[in-house]
Amino acid sequence: METLNRLDTGAFLTLNGWHADWLDVAMYWISDREFWFPAYALLLIWLGWKFRWAALGVVLALALTVALSDQVTSSVMKPLFLRLRPCHEPAIDQWVHVVWECGGTYGFASSHAANSFGFAALLYLLLPRHRAFARFLFVWAALVSYSRIYVGAHYPLDVLAGAGVGTLMALICAGLYRFTVKKFNLPTV
Repeated sequence: METLNRLDTGAFLTLNGWHADWLDVAMYWISDREFWFPAYALLLIWLGWKFRWAALGVVLALALTVALSDQVTSSVMKPLFLRLRPCHEPAIDQWVHVVWECGGTYGFASSHAANSFGFAALLYLLLPRHRAFARFLFVWAALVSYSRIYVGAHYPLDVLAGAGVGTLMALICAGLYRFTVKKFNLPTV
């Protein structure tokens, strides 16, 4: 564990150390959840327009995926592992480039990464005819995840674990969606 922690800290300091004033502004907005609300709204409108009532199941599966991803990382993992965010770690805080407020005390695993990867993975799994668009969402999720390292809030392993949690929740929710659609003979996308 000591070696893994040392490698993770070194990777964090390297990635977090590559910063520029213009990129600080971009990463601030990329990392801000509220910045993405209009994009989420447009996506929901598109789903409704494209799939009508069948979109309701996808929207509910998305909501469940994000809720589970967020709760597993925030309410289970962070209190369980008690790993300080890099911006709260006394051994390195003098070298951490913090772009905005640091956030809560603990950071393992990243809820931003879990939520964005869960969102992308679920749409990838449930919209097979729109996989090109869903692949773009994985790029977006990776960018959001990297922004968490850039702004000083998470180590690389925090975001990798969060991405794994989100993907796992998407797999579970996609299975639940498919089971429900088949069991109750509901319209599918």
